[in-house]
Amino acid sequence: MKRAIRVACLTAGLMVLGGVFTRSWADDPVKFDLAGPKVDVHVQRGGVTLPIAQVPNLQAGDKLFVKADLPSTQSNHLLLIVAFLRGTTNEPPEDWFHEIDTWDKKTREGTTIVVPEGAEQALMFIAPETGGDFKTLRGAVRGRPGLFIRADAELNEASFEQQRVQRYLDAMKKVDSKDAKVISDQSSKLATTLGLKPNPDCFKQPVSQQVTCLTQGTAPLLLNDGHSMGVTETISSGTAQDLAANASYTPQAGAGLYSAYVGVVMDAIHIVSSLRTAQYQYIPALATPDGTALNLKLNAPVSFINPKSVVVIALPAVQAAKLPPLKVTNADVMPCLKNPKMVMQIEGAPLVYSTALARDLVLHLNRTGNATDLPLQADAEQGGLVFAAPSTRKQLDDTSANDAIKPEGKLGSDTDLTITGTITGFWGFDHFQGPTVTLQQVNGKDWKVVGNPQLMAGQDSKLTLTGNGTACVEHIALNPAQGAKDAKDVDVKYEQAKGDGGKPQKNTLALNVSLKNVEPGGYSLGIKQFGDANEERVPLTAYNAEIRLDAIRMHAGDQTAELTGKGLSSVVSLELDGQTFTPTAGSNDATVHLEAKAGVTPKDGEEAKAKLKDGRVLPVKVAASEARPGLTLVSMNATPMQDGGTLPVVLSGKDEIPLHGKLTFVITTKDAFPPTQKIEVATDKESFKTTLSLAENNLVLQDQHTAIATLEPLKAFGQSAFGPLAIRPITADGTTGDWIRLGVLVRTPEISDVKCTTADAPTCTVGGKNLFLVQTFGAGKDFAKAADVPTGYAQGEFAVPTPSDGATLYLKLRDDPGAVATIKLPSPMHAAAAPASVGR
Repeated sequence: MKRAIRVACLTAGLMVLGGVFTRSWADDPVKFDLAGPKVDVHVQRGGVTLPIAQVPNLQAGDKLFVKADLPSTQSNHLLLIVAFLRGTTNEPPEDWFHEIDTWDKKTREGTTIVVPEGAEQALMFIAPETGGDFKTLRGAVRGRPGLFIRADAELNEASFEQQRVQRYLDAMKKVDSKDAKVISDQSSKLATTLGLKPNPDCFKQPVSQQVTCLTQGTAPLLLNDGHSMGVTETISSGTAQDLAANASYTPQAGAGLYSAYVGVVMDAIHIVSSLRTAQYQYIPALATPDGTALNLKLNAPVSFINPKSVVVIALPAVQAAKLPPLKVTNADVMPCLKNPKMVMQIEGAPLVYSTALARDLVLHLNRTGNATDLPLQADAEQGGLVFAAPSTRKQLDDTSANDAIKPEGKLGSDTDLTITGTITGFWGFDHFQGPTVTLQQVNGKDWKVVGNPQLMAGQDSKLTLTGNGTACVEHIALNPAQGAKDAKDVDVKYEQAKGDGGKPQKNTLALNVSLKNVEPGGYSLGIKQFGDANEERVPLTAYNAEIRLDAIRMHAGDQTAELTGKGLSSVVSLELDGQTFTPTAGSNDATVHLEAKAGVTPKDGEEAKAKLKDGRVLPVKVAASEARPGLTLVSMNATPMQDGGTLPVVLSGKDEIPLHGKLTFVITTKDAFPPTQKIEVATDKESFKTTLSLAENNLVLQDQHTAIATLEPLKAFGQSAFGPLAIRPITADGTTGDWIRLGVLVRTPEISDVKCTTADAPTCTVGGKNLFLVQTFGAGKDFAKAADVPTGYAQGEFAVPTPSDGATLYLKLRDDPGAVATIKLPSPMHAAAAPASVGR
C-alpha cells in the first residue's frame, strides 16, 4: 500500500521517460532553482568547532551556533526556529523549540543552542513573523512529529544525493567532448567514486553529443553504495531507501532510467504539503553546505500572505556517526609513493568525494622509527585520494589518533621496495581508520623486454616490459642510438599489463610503441622513474617492416619449397624438419624458391624458422599438400616424317626428337594411373607446351600402371619449337609432378637436292627450304672443311664443301649443335651443265 501511494504521487507530479522530462520546467514541482535565505551554522563538540559542511551527525551536548545570513535590505521579518525531535510516537518537549528573531539585535550576530539529551532529529524552520507564529508552528510539529521526522530524513538524503550528482555533472562538463575514450574513462572514474550509474545509451551517440547527453535532463541513476544509504539509516527508519528503490523501478519513472533522488524529493514535497493550513504552507528546502553556510534551494517562491510559507530545512541527525567504509578499488594496482600526483583508487563511500564531511585525511606510513603522515584529499575527477598541498594540512584535533592506528602486516623500513600505508582521518568529529594500502617507495630495476621484443619500423608495435617494481615509472621513450642523425625520442604509451580475465599482472607493463616515423636501426627504451634524473636503458632494434613472410608451400616428400611474402630478398635460409632450405635462382622479393639436400614431409600448419640478413629468425607457417604425382619414363622413340621430293636429314643423337616426326613414349606409375591425370609435354621454360590425356586419346592405358603416349610435335607446338623437351604429370586439381627429360626437340631443313661440279676445283651446292636451321655444313665428321650458314640466311641455295667421301654431307643443326646430322647425296658426284650460283 505504501509503495502504491508513492507511485501515485510520482505519477501525478512528474512523468519521466528515458531520462527526459515530459512536462515543461515551468510546471515541474521538483526544480529547485530558487535561491532561499542563507543560514550560517557551526557546531562545537568538546574543544573542537566545525562548520556545518563538515558535520555528518549531531550528538547530545553539541553546541550549535546559528545565524541567519540575511541582506542588509531585508524588510520582512523572518522567524528562524530550531527544533529537536525524538521519534514518531514521542512528542518532543516545548523547550526543544528555539525561537530566533532574525531582526532582533540580540540574535542578529548568532544564537547558541545546545542539543538536548534524548534528541534524535533536528530541523530548522524559516517563517514570516506573525502573531502567534512560533507557538502555532511548534504545535503543528509536536502534534505530528512523524511527518516532520520523515521529511527531515528524506531531505537529508536528497541533499546528499544532489551533491553526488552535481559533483558528477560539474566534472563531466570539463571533459574534452572530442575524444570518446576520454569521455568514457572520466565518466567511469567518476561513477565509481561517486556511486553513480551513467546512462549507457549516451555512449552510443556521436562523440560530440555524449557529454551533453550525460549532463542534461535528469541525473545518472544513483547506486546503493552502502554508505550514503547507511547515513540515511542513522537519520531515520529507512523509508527513504525504500522510496528510492521503489520509485526508480516503476514504469512511470522510466524503470530505473532516472535519478532516484527525484523520487525522494517528490515524496518530501507531498509530506510537507500535507501540512498546509489556512495560515501556513510548508516548502521543502534542499541545503547544500559550504563551510558554515547552508545554501538553500527552493522549488516554490516564498509567500508573505496567507497561506504564508514556512521553509523546512533538515539538519544532521542526532545519532552515532556512520563512518565511511572505504576500500581499495583494485589491490593489484600499486601506487607510487614518489609520484607527486599519486592517486590511490579508493571507493565505498561516495560522500567522501562529494561532500566535505571527511577531513584531515592522511596516509600514515607504517615504518619503523619515526612515523610519517602524508596529507590527502579526495578527488572524484582523479578517481581516488591524492596528495594534498602541505599548506592545506591542519593539525590533527586528536593527537592520539595516530597512536591507535593498527596497520595490517608488519612494519617496514624506508629502504624496502614496498611499504604499507594506512588511510586515516576524521569523519566530522570522529576519528576513523580506513584501509591499509601497499605502495612502492623506491625505484624499480632489472628491466627487460620479454616475449617477442621485435620492433617494426613504420608501424606500431606492442612490447611487454618487466622489472622489479613498475609503479614508479614516470615516462618511457624510445631513444635512437648514439650518433644517429636527425633522430628524435619517441614517447611510448604504457599501462599495467593484464593477464587472464583482465587481472593486472604484477611488475609488468604493456607498451605501445609507435614507429610510424622511425627508420630501421638500433634504439633503446629510456625508462625514467619519479625522483630520478637518470634513465634506465633497455637496448632494442627496429627492424624493416617491409619484410613479410606469408607461407611456405610444398608437397610431402619435396626437397623444394616456395616462400611467399614481401621483401624476401632478405631471407638467408629456412629450417624445416631438420633440413636447411636455401634460395635458388629465379627468386625475387615476392617469391623465393628454396631447395634442400633431402626431401621433408611436414604437417600442414607446422612452423618453419626463416633466418634473415638482419639476424632475425621469424616463424612462418607451412602450407603442406599431398605428395606430388610421380611417373617413370620406360622408353622413348622418335620417328622422322619424310616429305616427298626432299632428302632425308638423318639425326645421329640418341635423344634428338625431330619436330617433323612422330614421338612415342611409355610411362609407368607406382599407384594406379588416375583417369583424370594428364601428362604435360613442354620445351625449356615451358615456352611451348601441350597436354596429353586419356580423354583426348593421345594417352592410352596398357594396364593400370602403364600408359603409351603419342605426339606429333609440329602439330602440338608449331614450327618455332625447339630445345630440351620434358614431361611431367598433372593431377585434376593442377598439382604437378617433377619434370622428366625426354630429349632435345630439333628442326631440320628441307633439302631438295645437292649439286656438285667435276671441275679442277669441284664445288657443291644444296638447295631447299629453311637452310638457316643449319649452323655448319662439313665435308667430313671432323668438319675440317666447313661452311657456316650466316644468321638470318633466307635464300634457297647455299654453297657447301664437297663431301670427302663423295657421298655424305655432314650438318650441325642450330637447335642441337652438339649432335651431327647427315645427308646422303642422291647420286655420285657429276658435272653440272653450268655452275650454280652460291648463296652467301
